[in-house]
Amino acid sequence: MFRRLVALAAAATLSLTTGLATPAEAATTACRPGAGSPRCQMWTGTVDWVPDGDTIRVDLAGDGTKKLVSVRIIGLQAMEQTRYSPKPQRRKGDCHALAATARLERILKAGGNKVRLTSLSASSKSGDRDLRSVAVKINGTWQDVGQQMVRGGYALWLPFPGEWAWDDAYHVAARQAAAERRGLYDTDSCGVGPAQDSGLTVTVNPDPDGADEQNLNGEWFQVHNPSAAPVPIAGWWVRDTGLRRYTFPAGTVVPAGGDVFVHVGKGTDTADHKYWGLTKPILSNADPARHSVGDGGYLFDPQGDLRNWMIYP
Repeated sequence: MFRRLVALAAAATLSLTTGLATPAEAATTACRPGAGSPRCQMWTGTVDWVPDGDTIRVDLAGDGTKKLVSVRIIGLQAMEQTRYSPKPQRRKGDCHALAATARLERILKAGGNKVRLTSLSASSKSGDRDLRSVAVKINGTWQDVGQQMVRGGYALWLPFPGEWAWDDAYHVAARQAAAERRGLYDTDSCGVGPAQDSGLTVTVNPDPDGADEQNLNGEWFQVHNPSAAPVPIAGWWVRDTGLRRYTFPAGTVVPAGGDVFVHVGKGTDTADHKYWGLTKPILSNADPARHSVGDGGYLFDPQGDLRNWMIYP
């Protein structure tokens, strides 16, 4: 069953309070290069500053104002930043968050901070931010900013409901970044972590039997320990590509050769079965006919290193 929770987009909203300017009537263009692309609404503008690795503040061309619009970039999820500032030295955030912001700034600067914004629907939002794909012109060619961020491992691939035109390309970019251990996918880039050589893996089950909403505990994350020694994982966490996370409680141990499961719904915790307590499913099912091409499950250690992942299908 296809679904992508709109709550993913809302959960990603920054704590920035800005009114949105009313954009000028948009032109249209192909959403992506190549034959068969759908048509997108299009705007242009100038970037004023970059709050974090997936959001920019833009002065839209043609709207008759200098009011800045907050734009959430389609297709990616950077790690969480906790302090936002145009001045890099004042920023704070999770491991990888500041690197993503700095990389985004460099890409935009290479295009003179002039951007082309596109979306399938002019009304697409993430909280109070306009949801748009972003491109800059470098050496005479428009280049997809989000795809570069995902391909470089600076952000996870995040499908958004209704804005599917870029999903296939970003899915490929995420797999390539993971295969090459770029950025987030470098498992000790935040420093050598606990049980670094244990080889823990994560697997997700996004499509349980029956209706997903009626079988929440059939949607799960499985952490497997292939090593010959038990691995304590208190403080480790799993997530989908949205911002929400489940953190393993004190005393959680993955036995040697064994598993610990996190079920999405409610239940009573045991040593090897934990319950997130959510009321809705969170993992998108792959359904290309309805423009849903998958999602991902991710395992992080306490210092913020991405230790294992499953990008599916």
